[in-house]
Amino acid sequence: MCADKKPTPASFEAELARLEQLVESLESGTVSLDELVAKYEEGVRLLKSCQKSLEAAELRIEQLGKRADEGQG
Repeated sequence: MCADKKPTPASFEAELARLEQLVESLESGTVSLDELVAKYEEGVRLLKSCQKSLEAAELRIEQLGKRADEGQG
């Protein structure tokens, strides 16, 4: 692993998989109201985390593209 890489509590893929599980559970209609609210709250947290990961990846890709362009100029 790279020394400059920050450890993450959960990978993007793991968070996305959990989010998909939550959606399936909520769509099943078999959870109680209390469970539904708790799962919804977890889903919102996971969604924000996934969006943040995607934004960070997009920024890194843009930066790499700029470096590549500067190297060619």
